[in-house]
Amino acid sequence: MSNYHVPFSAPIRLPAEQAPLVCVDIGGTKVAVSVVDARGLRSRVSEPTATEGANHVLAQQVLRLIDQACAFADIAPTEVAAVGVATCGPFVLRQGLIELVAPNICGGLAGQARGLPNDWTSAVLEAPLRAAFAQVRVENDGIAALEAERRWGALQGCSDCAYVTWSTGIGMGLCVDGRLLRGRNGNAGHAGHTLVCDDSSALCGCGQRGDVEALVAGNAIARRFAAQGYADAAQLFSAAVAGDATAAAIVDSLCAVLGRALFNLSATLDLQRIAIGGSVFWHHRDYLLPRLRAALAGRLPPLTQGLDIVAAGLGERVGDFAALALVLP
Repeated sequence: MSNYHVPFSAPIRLPAEQAPLVCVDIGGTKVAVSVVDARGLRSRVSEPTATEGANHVLAQQVLRLIDQACAFADIAPTEVAAVGVATCGPFVLRQGLIELVAPNICGGLAGQARGLPNDWTSAVLEAPLRAAFAQVRVENDGIAALEAERRWGALQGCSDCAYVTWSTGIGMGLCVDGRLLRGRNGNAGHAGHTLVCDDSSALCGCGQRGDVEALVAGNAIARRFAAQGYADAAQLFSAAVAGDATAAAIVDSLCAVLGRALFNLSATLDLQRIAIGGSVFWHHRDYLLPRLRAALAGRLPPLTQGLDIVAAGLGERVGDFAALALVLP
């Protein structure tokens, strides 16, 4: 069942002559679709990400939600000028069109051990959207969020920067010398799948063991620490904030892992600023941000001195504006 959200004002408006745009945010947990026009952000619908059935059900879900969002906005889908899709990845190209190979959606990557209710090794996405709409742009959600943060958020004016999402998974968008990094298949920035340890119990949805996502992502926290009484990330972080010493030690270890990943980004790309968003981070950002900064403090100063680690300027709305940034003229 879709959740309908009452329309709310956006801090930007489209030109009066601009046709409506559709923004699609696909994550491992939910899919959200928004419609924006000259009056602002008109409607938003969301529901849990479809992971059961054939591997085209996600694309069908997106098309259905677009129809719903247009109906709530009193806009015909034929009026839509463009569809921007910010989605978790990685991607593969089939006849030049993007399919998702997303660890938190495709159960065929890691197998039954991850518990996803499908055996997909990819999920069809771009082809059905292009069959329905004339203009479609699909990008990794880290890249899309980076564009949005550079346009409206905490990365404005930065030529050497990154956006990092700490959410169901770990994603990143990268910019060097003012140029967005996309890579051969649009997969640049998947540093969440860089290997950091040999822990065989840390199974990522991609099938690897011991990568950053397997250790610190929202779904990894639930898997790793439920037996210690922390059913999910929110419970763990709330306990740490409340003074639970065990929870605080676990959170410190998570921040140390992600902090190393941030250092590796800066060491590789010579960055000026990194903005962090995502649901896991955002709701406890005041507690987590100082710990992530501390994880980099003093590490090879020529590579880290002057590097800003900041919270995303667009906050919880970064997903909506990430997709919008892909198609806004």
